[in-house]
Amino acid sequence: MRLSLTETLDGIRPVDNAWRVKARKRLDDLAIPHNSLGHLLDLAEQLAAIQESMTPSVARKMVVTMAGDHGVVAEGVSAFPQEVTRQMVANFVAGGAAINVLAEAAGAGVTVVDMGVAADLSHLANEGKILSYKVAPGTQNMAMGPAMTRDQAIQSLEAGIEIAGLLKEKGVELLGTGDMGIGNTTPSSAILSVFTGRTPRQVTGRGTGIDDAALDNKVRVIEKAIALNNPDPDDALDVLAKVGGFEIGGIAGLVLGAAYYRIPVVIDGLISSAGALVAKHLAPWSVHYMIAAHQSLEPGHRYMLEALGLKPVLNLNLRLGEGTGAALAMNIVEAASRIIHEMLTFSGAGVSGPGTAGGASHA
Repeated sequence: MRLSLTETLDGIRPVDNAWRVKARKRLDDLAIPHNSLGHLLDLAEQLAAIQESMTPSVARKMVVTMAGDHGVVAEGVSAFPQEVTRQMVANFVAGGAAINVLAEAAGAGVTVVDMGVAADLSHLANEGKILSYKVAPGTQNMAMGPAMTRDQAIQSLEAGIEIAGLLKEKGVELLGTGDMGIGNTTPSSAILSVFTGRTPRQVTGRGTGIDDAALDNKVRVIEKAIALNNPDPDDALDVLAKVGGFEIGGIAGLVLGAAYYRIPVVIDGLISSAGALVAKHLAPWSVHYMIAAHQSLEPGHRYMLEALGLKPVLNLNLRLGEGTGAALAMNIVEAASRIIHEMLTFSGAGVSGPGTAGGASHA
């Protein structure tokens, strides 16, 4: 079923707090010292509430890697040329990229989506190797005007929503977000700056590894784009259209679709979190369905996680993208799903609880 953005937003609801309470009661009863599995128990509670089940399952996993190009690359914001986006899509298809290796280790599939690569990838789509939802062959240069039209922003969001629905139909129980797009840390940093009010200098990092001079230029480009386009922080569509990217819109749509279909979604790094911020500003309850995979080495990512109110599962100094952090976190999320119904309670295990005379020691 193809859903419009409006229908999707209208259908997103918060998780039922009664399920959180029920899950936490069981978790507090497990035969371990109170809260000794820390954030893993929080994840277990979240999964039970999302699926409204005391036996949540996330065994069927899929990382969705959205690809798109950016006109702002013309401003010298990246250490790599634009054609690398197309080349990396080919690498994903060949199975030779980091995301392929890490997803396989997590027991997850990888779905590659052309949201706006500046190349003809129709042969890969026709062969069923990627999904094609190309809005245009790359965004416009946001330093010269809006990155896309408002209609294109909606198109990118609805593409992500549709993909979530397709994967739901295939039985996917856990989604992960990923990206590929040379230059895309620039629009991501711009989105963060607009939504949080932090300056581009505060939130902008080195992306593909640019030097100090290029970093200064990147900050100036973001400042110029924001001043020129004047995106409205109270209108997420306006922000996405003016300083966003097609793959960022696709990620935001995937997150919205996950919330609509009640599928937990693991958010990767900076670019994925930019999409998650767009989703949050469109549908605040969508945050209930998000799991932060990790905290990126990119300086702005910490501020994104703060704005989302999410606690990262991992901190491994990652800054690659592709969905690599999401893939790495997926097995931890699955472990959390198993804890709530596979571990025994104190009474079930015949173990004395805390404060019981002669109780078992967990020192």
